[in-house]
This record gives sequence, C-alpha cells and structure tokens, in this order.
Amino acid sequence: MFRLLIHWLLSAIALLLVSRIVPGFFVTGLSAALIAALVIGFLNATLGFLLKLITFPLAILTFGVFLLVINAAMILFASHLVGGFTVYGWVPAFWGAAVLSLLGLLIRAFAKE
Repeated sequence: MFRLLIHWLLSAIALLLVSRIVPGFFVTGLSAALIAALVIGFLNATLGFLLKLITFPLAILTFGVFLLVINAAMILFASHLVGGFTVYGWVPAFWGAAVLSLLGLLIRAFAKE
C-alpha cells in the first residue's frame, strides 16, 4: 500500500515536471496533479488497455510509437475530466505522453529499490 502511494505521488510530480517542459500542457498545482495522475492511471488501466488490445497490430507495425498516441488520447480525455489540468491539443498531449513515459521509466526504476 505504501509503494502505491509513493508511485501515485511520484506520478503527480512527473505531471508537474511535464507541465514545466511541454508547452500547452498545464497543471495548476499538486492537488490537480494528484487527481490527474489518478484519473490517467484509471483511464490507462481500463479504456487504454482495451484500445491497446484492439490496436495491437498497428502498434507492432509502428514499433510501439502508436502506444504514445493512445497514451496521448488518455491524457487529453483526462484533461477534459479534471479541473486544473489542461492540455491544448494533440501535439502537447503526444509530447507529454512521451516525456511521461520516460519519467515513468525512472519512477519504476526508483520504486524497485
């Protein structure tokens, strides 16, 4: 349970970092980042999983780059649901998904130890 809370907090911090790096990607504060991280995680676990399963052949053809498109769609959808978390268009969502993926690798590496 403690690891889950740490992962959630680190994901929210990653969202705050992405908002500083990617133009068009805005998070107003830590509370909005915590809610957005929760919503993005829920969307990726449900709708994102279904979309990744359906588009698996396309993901293979694009060497996995299409998975970033699905993650960008989940981020855009979450930005419509969460107040204080705004993404202006597909390009910021795509680059935000790419940076979040890289930060997620670091988070998972940190959480393992």
